[in-house]
Amino acid sequence: MNATAAATAGALTFLWLGMVLGISFLEAPLKFRAPGVTIPIGLGIGRLVFRALNLAEIVLAVAVVAAVAAGGPPVAVTVLTAVLVVLLAVQLGVVRPRLNKRSDRVLAGEDDQPRSRGHLYYVALEGVKVVLLVALGVAVLAAG
Repeated sequence: MNATAAATAGALTFLWLGMVLGISFLEAPLKFRAPGVTIPIGLGIGRLVFRALNLAEIVLAVAVVAAVAAGGPPVAVTVLTAVLVVLLAVQLGVVRPRLNKRSDRVLAGEDDQPRSRGHLYYVALEGVKVVLLVALGVAVLAAG
């Protein structure tokens, strides 16, 4: 893989990783511990924050794919990139819509359960994404 493409893909991948860690594993759980933050307020904030994160993730995924494709990547880098894109598509196309429907019900007062399986699936996928982002970042830098 050429050095410029590897450096670009590596930087974008680690930026993406930092955003996921900062939002999903720091901001999201902590907002509910802040004084005065109720479940509806936390859900409203979360929806805005995750909508912005997911948009940034789409942009970063496209940029990573472009950088990887331009660099003549080894098979491992190609596979990791493809798996990350598929995982993001599953999160955004399957899990997030279900979470949005549930949060609509919670905000309307129709569902008072604190957690859902969809939420647990999303968190599990975020954990897998973190591992894949680290692996891709290391792989592209090693390939450059």
